[in-house]
Amino acid sequence: MNLLFSNDRRGEYPRSWYAETGLEMPAFDPVRGEVRADVCVVGAGYTGLSAALHLAQAGVRVVVVEAHRVGFGASGRNGGQLGGGQRVDQQKLEKMLGRDAAHRLWDLGEDAKALVKRLVDVHGIDCYLRPGVAWTGSRPDEVADLHRYAEHLSTHYGYDHVEPLDADACHALCPSPDYKGGIVDWDAGHLHPLRLAQGLAQAAVAAGAVIHEGTHVHHIAPGRPAQVRCDQGRVMAEHVILAGNGYLGGLNRKVAARVMPINNFVAATEPLGERVNEVLTKDVAVADSRFVINYFRLSHDGRLLFGGGESYGYKFPADIAAKVRKPMLEIFPQLTDVAISHAWGGTLAITAKRLPYLARVGPNILSASGYSGHGVGTAVHSGMLLAEAVRGQSDGFDTMAAIPSIPFPGGPGLRTPLLALAMSWFAMRDKLGI
Repeated sequence: MNLLFSNDRRGEYPRSWYAETGLEMPAFDPVRGEVRADVCVVGAGYTGLSAALHLAQAGVRVVVVEAHRVGFGASGRNGGQLGGGQRVDQQKLEKMLGRDAAHRLWDLGEDAKALVKRLVDVHGIDCYLRPGVAWTGSRPDEVADLHRYAEHLSTHYGYDHVEPLDADACHALCPSPDYKGGIVDWDAGHLHPLRLAQGLAQAAVAAGAVIHEGTHVHHIAPGRPAQVRCDQGRVMAEHVILAGNGYLGGLNRKVAARVMPINNFVAATEPLGERVNEVLTKDVAVADSRFVINYFRLSHDGRLLFGGGESYGYKFPADIAAKVRKPMLEIFPQLTDVAISHAWGGTLAITAKRLPYLARVGPNILSASGYSGHGVGTAVHSGMLLAEAVRGQSDGFDTMAAIPSIPFPGGPGLRTPLLALAMSWFAMRDKLGI
């Protein structure tokens, strides 16, 4: 079974609030017959679109092929949070990789955040980018850890954008009885994720890139040129960039062994009107300290956009709204009478160490994926690094590619049930407060 077609109609966005409020964009024609390019990018999410934009700006002939629509996958369905650093915090990175490597990864993460802000500004992408992401703790020890982390970033990285929140300050910002304190990163931000993807696509086309939607890639034949074989034709290219992330499927076995798709779910409430202050008193995004993270923010029309819950098979649950409502009411029991107007699922990709997997998977084939829930900045930045590597400037790419990567245990047959077992264990620990 292919995740590209397991839960969605071919060539259509999911019925999400994002799709309903995205930019008006006519569909791009599919590949028919033979197309030639210097670079073929497989996947029109953040990674692929950023790679195409930066390649086209450098005068490279680049073709992007997408099975559905621009931003169809995780890029157009996620929580819209733009953070710095990496998915793994700096203290863990220092223990895992050493202080020097951790500092290099921190700098790349900050570059990623700045890149998104710059692209939004330079290309006039109307994606409602706003400052502020809070991290909250449900127990005093979690709050203490967050405060210590803020101090660590200030002392060792010179990062002074984080404001600690005690219980009163946290409750004044986010009136949830569950949260006992936290931090706010005022240099992080949040945005409309599908509009960001669509804006990147428009910028890439304006720079000279060619995008083909409705083009399912079913095989890549290596060589010079490589052949990217599609349903109704093929692309012949000197270089190939794999940017399918959780939807890449079996196009490359090395990537598939190390990058695993999982599903996550988001719901949008009806507009809250004057009740928005029952959720947030400032226009910031929030993520909590649970292992299976709850994340939320307000939309520009006053809805609560709440993400919560995961699954590990191909199919989404029949009632996504009910799946998200459960954690939403744990955080905001005061919203029991509020209706959910939209609910959708999406597939992201994780790695065993929760760090992105960038690799040369063939002499002229590059890949980037496995952003593990930290993809808004990292994926856009990875696309730029891929573009630079194709053009022979690979310092940033090589730094990310040097991150140790291990295959998931169990192989394709057992890795999903093993992950589900592990996730259930951590979710139980959250429930028990361990």
